[in-house]
Amino acid sequence: MTEAMKITLSTQPADARWGEKATYSINNDGITLHLNGADDLGLIQRAARKIDGLGIKHVQLSGEGWDADRCWAFWQGYKAPKGTRKVEWPDLDDAQRQELDNRLMIIDWVRDTINAPAEELGPSQLAQRAVDLISNVAGDRVTYRITKGEDLREQGYMGLHTVGRGSERSPVLLALDYNPTGDKEAPVYACLVGKGITFDSGGYSIKQTAFMDSMKSDMGGAATVTGALAFAITRGLNKRVKLFLCCADNLISGNAFKLGDIITYRNGKKVEVMNTDAEGRLVLADGLIDASAQKPEMIIDAATLTGAAKTALGNDYHALFSF
Repeated sequence: MTEAMKITLSTQPADARWGEKATYSINNDGITLHLNGADDLGLIQRAARKIDGLGIKHVQLSGEGWDADRCWAFWQGYKAPKGTRKVEWPDLDDAQRQELDNRLMIIDWVRDTINAPAEELGPSQLAQRAVDLISNVAGDRVTYRITKGEDLREQGYMGLHTVGRGSERSPVLLALDYNPTGDKEAPVYACLVGKGITFDSGGYSIKQTAFMDSMKSDMGGAATVTGALAFAITRGLNKRVKLFLCCADNLISGNAFKLGDIITYRNGKKVEVMNTDAEGRLVLADGLIDASAQKPEMIIDAATLTGAAKTALGNDYHALFSF
């Protein structure tokens, strides 16, 4: 068994030989992370990513200063989609350890789901994985309904059906109700809506290879809102929340939607398709219509909608819009 590399924290800067802004240094006792007090969690995450890059697969978080937030930040940088990593956690009190365990379980679920190959994670599989996660943390406080394929068209979910009909894997709408009150008439506090495009080729407005190779992750919005609900439940959420996941492939076939097609939604709105690669808003509309009908205090949707957000904000920030 490989001996664990000890990782300690220090508020002192690294020796000059490591560089003026060094985030970590290596010594006979292990590796020291040098905190600056300004962005300690980000620094820990970046340093952990570099430590993983050194090929170190087994570490022990040692010494003073480690809490649930800092342990979690380390894991965010240290975990990788390939291979295994082992961390020996520091002693935490029961509440901190439970918080850390919940974060690890749920955030790992989100990351692993987003990274799953499209061949393994179709619309139905995504919906079922979401049900399994929420049921695991909520127990009998959750109910759900899955609508798929032609049932979507018959029930008026025309955006989701139109986008997903080009794939052999049927589009799916997951409607999940977390109701801890036990009262079927309890008001809905919030609705969460997620874009769950399990692979986005762009349709007939086809993407170039360089822009398609990451499109197994175009369901990141659905995974994110599912994880958010699960995490809120572990923290004692006591209000009713509904989750809507709009899951589909956006592929090319003789049955796929085309430029110039017109979609009529249940609320009477009509949309002309001028770009089949703008499918996210088309599927989200069905979820948002259902969410609006619940009359919640807030609606939050999450989606990988546009590269313009990355162009404007870079890799470290999300684009948020409030109405």
